[in-house]
Amino acid sequence: MLEKDILDQLKSIFSTLETSVTLVVTGVSSRNETREMLEFARDFASVSDALSVKAEDAPTEENAPRLQLWRDANPTGVTFCGIPNGHEFSTLIMAVLNAAGMGRNLPDEGLRRRIERLQGPAEIFTFVSLSCTNCPDVAQALNIVALLNPRFTNTVIDGAVAPEMVKSYNVQSVPAVFANGQLLSVGRAGLGELVGKLESAFGTSADDALTDNTPLGYDAIVAGGGPAGAAAAIYLARKGLRTAVVAGRIGGQVSDTTDIENLISVPLTTGTRLAYDIRKHLAAYDIDLFDNRQITSVQAGGFPKRVAVEGGEQFEAPILIIATGASWRRMNVKGEAEYIGRGVAFCTHCDGPFFAGKDVAVTGGGNSGIEAAIDLAAICRKVDVFEFLDVLKADEVLQKKLATLDNVTVHLSSSVTEVEGDGKGVTGIQVQDRVSGGTARYAVQGVFVQIGLTPNSAPFAAEVPVNGRGEIETDGACRTKVAGVYAAGDVTDVPYKQIVIAMGEGAKAALSAVDDRMRGLTGD
Repeated sequence: MLEKDILDQLKSIFSTLETSVTLVVTGVSSRNETREMLEFARDFASVSDALSVKAEDAPTEENAPRLQLWRDANPTGVTFCGIPNGHEFSTLIMAVLNAAGMGRNLPDEGLRRRIERLQGPAEIFTFVSLSCTNCPDVAQALNIVALLNPRFTNTVIDGAVAPEMVKSYNVQSVPAVFANGQLLSVGRAGLGELVGKLESAFGTSADDALTDNTPLGYDAIVAGGGPAGAAAAIYLARKGLRTAVVAGRIGGQVSDTTDIENLISVPLTTGTRLAYDIRKHLAAYDIDLFDNRQITSVQAGGFPKRVAVEGGEQFEAPILIIATGASWRRMNVKGEAEYIGRGVAFCTHCDGPFFAGKDVAVTGGGNSGIEAAIDLAAICRKVDVFEFLDVLKADEVLQKKLATLDNVTVHLSSSVTEVEGDGKGVTGIQVQDRVSGGTARYAVQGVFVQIGLTPNSAPFAAEVPVNGRGEIETDGACRTKVAGVYAAGDVTDVPYKQIVIAMGEGAKAALSAVDDRMRGLTGD
């Protein structure tokens, strides 16, 4: 089943594997799906003497074969329902490496302690699509939770092989995570964010042996790990400052981007690749990376500056550079939050297939909105695009492509005012005509929100000035009005939110901070 070049790559990956890992395949042996799973598992395990396969002839709840990972003859809590091909092939590889303590995405000690303190028990189901680029991050994160905390299990379910479960759990968007039958998370989420949700849902131990909230001291803290934050950290480290990067994820919003063709000197790359390269560049310097952190509070006005994150960790330094970027903007209308993951979606690549043959709406007429409409038109019966302004903002080449599609209708000067549903999924939207003032209902089963980004400035808004859009106000050198505090990239009021601009702004913020430090202007 697995081709020779893939097997050769696996041999290289597992060449130093010493921990015994068993792939336990459970399913009805007479079914083709079970035989295919066994063939896959045997091919996979053939690359290392440390890997083995065990078959159990028994029906499964999902009526689809399961593949469990056992470590040293003991269950790890990690299971795959359906053959983990496509993007989830990497999830299986990482699960084996992490079970052996060799994975590159294993958490640092601070995050590991939070996972070990989680209370349970909890049976987690992570619904994925093998074509989803966001799903592996979530599946791998929850596999780590299962590997590190015996009170948790995680089953990665390919929705295509378990349609009855998809229907039973009313899954309309992936990745979708259920813990003990209750919806926990929908869409892309990092390990830190998921651990925070598990802490809220199941509680956490107060064991002092697993808790250490002593502030970690540095010369500079960079909040954010995207292009701006990475550039700032690298420039600070090159100037000899002990620097900590505190971020949700390295790469930031870049990780959600597919093809990137405007990063000067790099004709083509992908968001995933650029995020990997950013992490690799950061690792080349003496920079402490604290990713998978959610910043909860900031003290920026005094000395030193202090940043606290979920789980209780604290960081302090005389210099703080804010580079937390931006996130997908929501419509903030009635029904939107209620139906996220049940008809309201943000990623056409991941969630579009759930709406094949159905009627959907796209809100937003910029590049992302028109690109979404073009993608959806290929699989949906009808696509309605609603733009708030009286003209589309997308590039002309995209508008020309859109005009060739006979199942797409564009509505200008239109504002979605409500998302309607029946408790299980979206059934329609209410739209106001901004010219006539009239309201019309559109019967759609999906709403793809593509209305731009909103700055991730909330934790800092009480400490530094922000404008009406929530952007942190800076001068031409990336200084805020608070001594020792700088800001760069999409979280600021700098015009044009572009990767190359964010990188330049990050470098500028770091150089300003170094210059101010030499002049004694950082507030200490």
